[in-house]
Amino acid sequence: MSEKKRITYSIGDTAKITNVSQKQIRDWEANGYIPKAERVVCGVRAYRWFSDADVAFIKKVKRFLDEGFTLPTAAKKARLNYDTKGGTSHA
Repeated sequence: MSEKKRITYSIGDTAKITNVSQKQIRDWEANGYIPKAERVVCGVRAYRWFSDADVAFIKKVKRFLDEGFTLPTAAKKARLNYDTKGGTSHA
């Protein structure tokens, strides 16, 4: 059996891909606007790793923000219109 390789992105890569700053990503996560990222512990540090679905969700929130919605509304619309596990749009 072959195991599908799971692609993950660091917070820096995620910030570049989504055009959202690392600080914003941390803030959005801390306040529950985006799902918690997977953590990889290395010594005393814990690094965030984002999946393709996480990155797509952040992009969706950013798109709604760019359209003029507030962050709470953008996150809510993204959750209603997006499946974060499968990454498929319901809209």
